[in-house]
Amino acid sequence: MLMGDSIDEECDYLFKAVLIGDSGVGKSNLLSRFSKDEFRLDSKPTIGVEFAYRNIKVADRIVKAQIWDTAGQERFRAITSSYYRGALGAILVYDISRRQSFENVRNWLRELREFGNLDMVIVLVGNKSDLSQSREVDEEEGKSFAEAEGLCFMETSALENVNVEQVFLVMISKIHDITRQRSLEAKVEETSVASKSLGGAKETIHIGGDDHEVTATKQSSYCCSN
Repeated sequence: MLMGDSIDEECDYLFKAVLIGDSGVGKSNLLSRFSKDEFRLDSKPTIGVEFAYRNIKVADRIVKAQIWDTAGQERFRAITSSYYRGALGAILVYDISRRQSFENVRNWLRELREFGNLDMVIVLVGNKSDLSQSREVDEEEGKSFAEAEGLCFMETSALENVNVEQVFLVMISKIHDITRQRSLEAKVEETSVASKSLGGAKETIHIGGDDHEVTATKQSSYCCSN
């Protein structure tokens, strides 16, 4: 998997994703590290929402990842929740040195599932793994919660650039897999419909003397697990 160098490079897919979690857990620096390989010690709390792009090569396709960094403060919640709609992925962040930020993950997840897509790829991230001496949330605790909720999980350090790129790549790769699978299913469905229109077998129900053709579509589901 190689990274695209130019933001202007023509892309095959545009994937929208969101960064959510309490204020101060390091969302903005995770995005800054991923998009520009920068870390700011004087990073200020996000006001409303901000976003960044990065082109990524997945298999033989160029994906433009559009990542929205949302504010963690309660007063911006009505604004930020509107950005969940249409997002294909989400990175839910807590600070391993602040237990309250981990306790609030459940509320963020409930909000995400209320306003977001049902098959959204969600990655739970325990950030600031460099603060091991101040740790309040064990890695196994985060992993267990993620497994119970069907989420992917990883610990990161935006400061030391540990696992930052991997988190985004895992999310984007899984979104790509879902998109490709849907495309294949759509082609199979189109082929099936075309075959039936050319004389394939059809189920016919007689109601009141009229013939009604009955068709059905197959529903698919996806669960992200680590």
